[in-house]
Amino acid sequence: MAYKKESVETFLRNQHQLFDEPVAETYEEAEEVLEDCLAVEVNSIREVRRYLDESGMDVEGMSDEELLDASEVFALEDGTFLIVEG
Repeated sequence: MAYKKESVETFLRNQHQLFDEPVAETYEEAEEVLEDCLAVEVNSIREVRRYLDESGMDVEGMSDEELLDASEVFALEDGTFLIVEG
């Protein structure tokens, strides 16, 4: 899967929110990690909620802010989201 440049750069910059130690040092390594983790890009917080619910996470009763605080969710500057399951 080809990821948006912003997704890869955001993950590379903020990977510490999901992993205790760096898993990628370069753009290419970050792209590989996203592919290995089967990361997905979604367009809205509603899609984040749906994806996490379908993945088995208990999102019932969670606010949008709580979803955005999940370590798997990376908010992108263009208003979309990257979800990476470590």
